[in-house]
Amino acid sequence: MSPAPLSLSADAARLLMVSALGLAHRPRRAASRERVLEVIRGMGALQIDTIHVVARSPYLVLWSRLQDYDVQWLEQLLAEGRLFEYWAHEACFLPIEDYPLYRHRMLDPGAGMGWKYSVEWVHANQALLERLLEHVRAQGPVRSADFERRDGRGGGWWGWKPEKRALEMMFTRGDLMVARRERFQRVYDLRERVVPHWDDAQLPPIEEAHCTLVEKAAQALGVATARWLADYFRMSRANVEASLATLVERGRLVPATVAGWREPAWVHTVNLELAEQAASRRIRPTLTTILSPFDPLVWDRARARAVFGFDYSLECYTPAPKRRYGYFVLPVLRRGRLVGRLDAKAHRAAEQFEVKAFYLEEGVRPGAALFADIGRALNDLARWHGTPEVIVRKTVPRQAAAPLRAALAGASA
Repeated sequence: MSPAPLSLSADAARLLMVSALGLAHRPRRAASRERVLEVIRGMGALQIDTIHVVARSPYLVLWSRLQDYDVQWLEQLLAEGRLFEYWAHEACFLPIEDYPLYRHRMLDPGAGMGWKYSVEWVHANQALLERLLEHVRAQGPVRSADFERRDGRGGGWWGWKPEKRALEMMFTRGDLMVARRERFQRVYDLRERVVPHWDDAQLPPIEEAHCTLVEKAAQALGVATARWLADYFRMSRANVEASLATLVERGRLVPATVAGWREPAWVHTVNLELAEQAASRRIRPTLTTILSPFDPLVWDRARARAVFGFDYSLECYTPAPKRRYGYFVLPVLRRGRLVGRLDAKAHRAAEQFEVKAFYLEEGVRPGAALFADIGRALNDLARWHGTPEVIVRKTVPRQAAAPLRAALAGASA
């Protein structure tokens, strides 16, 4: 017998999502490589981004949940073959056991991969791809940096040298995989050397792969609409809708209505006990932490608005005069609510963590406990960066400056 449909308040849905994504409480256990892998499995994907005015995004996402840990563990798990890289939400670190779920995308990269794969470019440059693949086969793993640029052009996002673009095309279609990273640069090797035991005869039916991805997204988010489930692993809405019907019939997902949400939602059965705890307000988040812009809690900007009332966009690609908050603004999560954002930069040589600006969200009541929590989180983040001195340049409102600085001083004493 299938569980009865759920009815949740907006607050219960928010608590459920925060808890399911591992952001309700400080870690009870010391960080370890195994815990890093557990966290990635729980989220289903760890998005990669290279901006490093503070720690690069994947490191920061893990810190938000683990606190102090060794960032080398992530690269070690990749090099050991316990993680792999592919396009999920975007470029992501993924648990190696999920490789079969993405193999379908590799085998048909012209379908829905957008800018990540150009059938026309591949056709026009087939000789280059074959030559490069043979080079890897004979000489071993390569980096893009191993190939000299000869066209005199710059190396911007859309100005990749031909070899870099060829490597990326063969990565997207699964000929090459990322064997490891060196100074965060991808090192590419043949698929058969990275996953030597894989055989495409093991490939699950594509419908089953879709169902499993929808299940993983539902487990990670706690409660979600079809639109949010589709965004999580960048699936088509049609494939998600078909999977939802199958999973409800199998008793794996339970329909839910959430007060104030315009669309129906779903809860995975593994989260039913957590949903009941959220509905009875037995989930009481205590964690205050700083988030990456690419944390799964906020990477879907429409979901962040609907669930948290948090209107957020990444402004690093916006011309400086048009930015509202700053270049790389980090959301501040306090006890289950997004209460602020800060524009920060880690000055590693000077051992200073600069808060260029801190913005308190409208409607958030300032108080000593609030600033004590934020001060502690900021100090913890700064120490983890190796930049223990925190400097606050500006706050909005201005009256927040004195209590925030006092809280920072008290937390570091």
